[in-house]
Amino acid sequence: MPATLTAPHPAPVLSPVETVPVSELSNQERAVALYASDMPTRFRMRRDDEAMVHGWIIQGASRLGLQEVHRLAAAAYGYRLLWLADLATADQTRAHERRFPNARRFSKAETTATLFTVKTNVPMSQAAKDRRPQVEGSCPCRGTGWMADAVDPTDPVTAFMIACPVHNRHGLRPAPRPAVAA
Repeated sequence: MPATLTAPHPAPVLSPVETVPVSELSNQERAVALYASDMPTRFRMRRDDEAMVHGWIIQGASRLGLQEVHRLAAAAYGYRLLWLADLATADQTRAHERRFPNARRFSKAETTATLFTVKTNVPMSQAAKDRRPQVEGSCPCRGTGWMADAVDPTDPVTAFMIACPVHNRHGLRPAPRPAVAA
């Protein structure tokens, strides 16, 4: 039996006849779809299970609708990046736990989605790879992509900046602005 998502379910974007091309879903979107599918929580992926997992991904995405899958996956991905960097706030953790109340099932869905992606030749489209994570509430970087990190952030000698794992995942420095000579 699928876990119940606590957010209200919008009317599915897909008609019953349409299917979601799995190649158009990112790995996190595949995990969200598996969470909402009939995949057993104790499922262990084995050889030759790829077709069954593929069907569950389509089933979960059809149940939620493509827009809801994108929204839930973006929030889950943003939370995961902040959590891994030990930057997730208590409010963000509570929101994630409300969205995915069965932590064991969500972990299984993430693991299964990853195994499916690695073991099959169902590639992810560039559009799926390019979708951005989202942060609920305030991000420690306040959307700038950089956070102060130092023993004394007011001291310019010891202060330094670290890249935000959500808004600046690649740690890119902003391009220098050209100086105006008078």
